[in-house]
Amino acid sequence: MSNNTSTALYPHPFSKAYWRDAANEMKSTKMLVVTALMVALRIVLKPFAIYIAPQLAIQTAMLATALGAMIFGPVIAIPAAIVSDTIGFMLFPTGDYFLPFVLTEIASTMIYALFLYRAKVTPIRVMLARFCICLFVNVMLQQVIFAWQYTYMGNPDKAKESIEGIMAVARIFK
Repeated sequence: MSNNTSTALYPHPFSKAYWRDAANEMKSTKMLVVTALMVALRIVLKPFAIYIAPQLAIQTAMLATALGAMIFGPVIAIPAAIVSDTIGFMLFPTGDYFLPFVLTEIASTMIYALFLYRAKVTPIRVMLARFCICLFVNVMLQQVIFAWQYTYMGNPDKAKESIEGIMAVARIFK
């Protein structure tokens, strides 16, 4: 039995071969086991954070997220993010569960995968991935979801504050 797994590196994720290789990861039992281990590690690390200031922390689960996305790629990233977010919340609940927050996990994992999967990992790539996550996920997407949640809960004033918070100094600093 031969192993037809590609080991090609790609300069960017905008090629058919990149996505074909990413989709082929779903067929690999070994990759699915690695994915399950990365999801478990991510869940275990969820409650641990390095607090810089009130409401400002570096999540340690980010390390498992980045490593997993680098290994299993963008196709497996979506189900891995959904499973880790859902189980992580059930084991370590923080506030009310609001389903759209799973989009932040999906977006973060996808960004890591797009920057790190089948690519030469450099400090610049890692910093760009973190910058995109901080800007697009933590600052923009997360605040919009907070506004959605507050609107859903009948608190439009808090929703307005959340949208204004997109440019909050603490989130930009993060």
